[in-house]
Amino acid sequence: MSVNLLAALGLMLVIEGLLPLVAPVLWRQTFRRMIEMRDGQLRFVGLTSIAGGLLLLFFLNI
Repeated sequence: MSVNLLAALGLMLVIEGLLPLVAPVLWRQTFRRMIEMRDGQLRFVGLTSIAGGLLLLFFLNI
């Protein structure tokens, strides 16, 4: 694994941990809503997240 990939993974983990640290009640409510979603809705959320990340990488020229 390259250093950049490990740095990106580390940054992702930091960002993922911010909401449970700062607002655990909101994080729990959001998680409950996601559990209640249908598979198609979850796939759309995943697709949107991937597309947003790819667009960000494209605009950063990485």
